Amino acid sequence: MQPDYFQRERTMNTNNDTDAMPADETVADIPVTEATGADRETAAPEADAPAPVASEADQLKDRLLRLQADFDNFRKRSARERAEWQVFATENILQDLLPVLDHYELGLATAVKQQTAPAVLDGFRLVYDQLIGTLKRHGLAQVSVTVGEAFDPHRHDAISHLASEEHPADTVIAETRKGYTLGEKLIRPVQVVVSSGPGGS
Repeated sequence: MQPDYFQRERTMNTNNDTDAMPADETVADIPVTEATGADRETAAPEADAPAPVASEADQLKDRLLRLQADFDNFRKRSARERAEWQVFATENILQDLLPVLDHYELGLATAVKQQTAPAVLDGFRLVYDQLIGTLKRHGLAQVSVTVGEAFDPHRHDAISHLASEEHPADTVIAETRKGYTLGEKLIRPVQVVVSSGPGGS
């Protein structure tokens, strides 16, 4: 027969195990935490990750279009400036050649009055026609003027006023020097004599 000491020890251990877990509670009764709808919505944006890539592509496309527009504007501006410089250079050369042309025409007219040999006159006229043709190809054109037309300060340069019984005041009596345009620009006005009316009134 075992002593009472050992029987009391086993009885106490059995009671402690019973107090640690209630008899009616099982592992299946432990609550399991499930993901709520809010948690699923929070995780959903991860599926939209490629969106920044599309946005970056749009930005690059916009930059490319802007660069193309800037380059096109630069090309047009450069072409316009180049054309303006060409006109400017041509105008300077023609301005220097116009006095030479005036003297050539005066010399040719004098040769006709002096009854120069026809062969010589034909040679001078041939050179004159070649010179005029070259200047016209570069845009030079003569400004036409008619005796009796109204004086136009934008096209005419009045060097004197004379009384005239035939022509009313402020009309052209005579042309003293030819005028020329380069394209649409007047580079030298026509020098004219203007009527001051009958008796110089």
